[in-house]
Amino acid sequence: MSKHVLVTGGCGFAGHHLIEHLLINTDWEITIVDSLTYAGRVDRLTDMVSYDPKRVHIMWHDLRSPMPPNTPDVEYVLHLAAESHVDKSIENPVPFIHNNVMATANLMEWARNTWSLEHFVQISTDEVYGPAAEGYAHREWIDPMLPSNPYAASKVGQEAIAISYWRTYGVPLTITNTMNLYGERQDTEKFVPKTMKALLNNTPVILHGRGYEKGDRFVYSSRHWLHARNHADALLWVLRETSPSQYGDSVIFPQLPNRWHVAGEERNVFEMTMEIARVLGIYDVNYENVDYHSSRPGHDHRYALDNSKIMDAGWEPPYSLEEALAKTVQWTMENQKWVK
Repeated sequence: MSKHVLVTGGCGFAGHHLIEHLLINTDWEITIVDSLTYAGRVDRLTDMVSYDPKRVHIMWHDLRSPMPPNTPDVEYVLHLAAESHVDKSIENPVPFIHNNVMATANLMEWARNTWSLEHFVQISTDEVYGPAAEGYAHREWIDPMLPSNPYAASKVGQEAIAISYWRTYGVPLTITNTMNLYGERQDTEKFVPKTMKALLNNTPVILHGRGYEKGDRFVYSSRHWLHARNHADALLWVLRETSPSQYGDSVIFPQLPNRWHVAGEERNVFEMTMEIARVLGIYDVNYENVDYHSSRPGHDHRYALDNSKIMDAGWEPPYSLEEALAKTVQWTMENQKWVK
């Protein structure tokens, strides 16, 4: 039976890759809720070969306000909408936090009165945990939330609101946490397209890390990198292969909603830069090492998620990092308007 899914932030970077994946791999009807700020661009959708306006309906709405009364009843909700740029959250934290928290509160208030709703997926981030020590990856419901910056704190707030509606009102919730996404049509404020742009213009690639204070070697900041279509595939797997838990189902205390970590492969920023340069055919790379803490207060040296739970349950990423990164770089070279 065909489903109807509501995707918030569907005109954003991660959101439009999710829309593309749903169009290709399901026959579902899709409603997008998006405020169409600088991060939300309709041309991301219309640029896709698979875009089908008969199946995709766009509602222009600012989620800081209650959901409009004409919002359709749906079976699934995938909540991606959020301000996500850490630097912007540090520069002007209060509006940033207000946006992310109110968006989730208003969406949850609508969700608890939606009789048809079967599954609500709150998409969150690795940054809710704060930094990870070398060699360690955060695990579901084991590690505490220790956000380092206002963006991360706002995502903790989103999770807390969602959990409270799961507990109090029975909203069928699942939480996913993911790491650094990359892919086609990404804003140049993000690492991969920003690095491509610098390499193509022969300007220095700024690489953050730590060291040099006492003559130590420079240690580059590290992340787990995941193509946005891999992320979309994991979200579809969650909807198809799992069911949300209900409070009271388990004798385990404390009772918890389902949570899945969706992480990619770990590389430091120097390794990522060299791989991007290799695909571009650039072997003389102009880069500058910058101490992350002095230049980026509120940022962390290393993030890491343990994704063994979802892998053991049967999900596998469709693309390896090398394959997906090469595809992204090559596509962007053929569509350079996205790095201008």
